[in-house]
Parts: sequence; C-alpha cells; structure tokens
Amino acid sequence: MSHYGTLRNFRFSGQDADDIRGSHIYSLNDEKLGKIDDVIFEHATGEINYVVVDTGGWLSSKKFIVPADRLRPSTRHKDDYEVPLNRLQVESFPPYKESELESPEKWSDYENRYRSKWETGPVMHRVATDRNITPTTAQMTQGTGATGPGIGGAQPGASRQADAEAAAGPVRVVPPAADSVTISNSASGIGDRWDTFQSRLRERRKEAAMGCQTCSVGPASERSTESVDTVRKAV
Repeated sequence: MSHYGTLRNFRFSGQDADDIRGSHIYSLNDEKLGKIDDVIFEHATGEINYVVVDTGGWLSSKKFIVPADRLRPSTRHKDDYEVPLNRLQVESFPPYKESELESPEKWSDYENRYRSKWETGPVMHRVATDRNITPTTAQMTQGTGATGPGIGGAQPGASRQADAEAAAGPVRVVPPAADSVTISNSASGIGDRWDTFQSRLRERRKEAAMGCQTCSVGPASERSTESVDTVRKAV
C-alpha cells in the first residue's frame, strides 16, 4: 500500500533557491490564501500529491491542502501560485491533521471527505475537463426566475472572467453527492521552479523518507545503520 508523508524540516542542501516552500498561494481573484508550508508526497516514488498551505491564522485549523495538479503559476506574483479556490471554499474543507498521514486508513478516509468538497456544488466544470470555473450570476439563477446583477450579492463586473469562460464553451454543474469528478494528483505544467523541486524530491526521496516507520521505502529501524551517503547511492 502506498504511504505518504511530508518533508517537514528536510532541505535540499545548497539548492534552496528553487524550494517552493515559502511561496504564496492566491485565489484567482488575487486573494492571498497563505503560503506553502510543506508538501505531501508518496515515499516510494517521490511524487508530490498535495501542497500544505499555512494560512497565517485566518483559518481556524490554520492549514489546508491543495491537490498538486490544481496549482498554476501566479500571473501577478513572481514565484508564487494560484488555485481555483476562495476562503469560503477553503473553510468548507475538513480540518487537515498531519498525524493522519501516519495511518493509510485514516489518510484514505480524510482524502475521501476532502475530495467530496471538490465534487459538490456550487462548483462548475468545463465539459470534458476537470477544470473548475466560477458560475456566473445568470448560470447560478437559470431556471429560478431570478434575474439581475445583484442576485446573491454579486457585483457588476465581479464575474467577467467567468462570463468569458462561459462563452467559450458549455459547462455543467456537478450536483451534490456526484461522484463523476475526480482529483488527479499528477501535476504537470506548473512551471520550471516546480518541476525542478519535484525532480529533486524524486531523486532524494529515500533521504526525505528516512524517518518513516512503515512505508515501502523501508522501516527506519532497518535503516538505522545506513548513512546519508549510502542512501544517495541507492537512489
């Protein structure tokens, strides 16, 4: 069974300039959500599945996670990233607890609860893709008899980007309890900085997972006599 963990204090010696930890995360509306505090990766492969975002205190649980494939380079801030979320959506996520990573069963249960928050409305997805978009006022009120730019507190011009995307092609609203939307954690196209960081983690995954007691990389008790140099040669 795959086992996951975080980097915690592990650093890529002499190469910290490309470390994505510390980069800020913004919503598509340029609202700062926090900064990348850590990553959750599969020990056997070094593949990053999630980034852990430290909100700095505005969220009661202080941290939340974002699937790696949902990140995109920020168009406004150098070396930072943006995600298709806002604070209200983040607050709906189940509280993230790093300790649950220690149990594959607990982590699987958490992932199921977490993913359900991405799959239930009001989230729209472009047909034939898994890309999230924000519904326009007209789309959200279609069939309800409600009209006007002020419906639901929406302000004129607030959904120009969503309107443009809606004009580009059909969308569908995923109803509550739908199970047709999945979150792929295979991240690509996020940028050179991300790719460099991911490559280094794959290369040095055994060092990064040295403290793990149970995963397929090998229990720490069996590796207690191995030096870091030995681990590097085994990669």
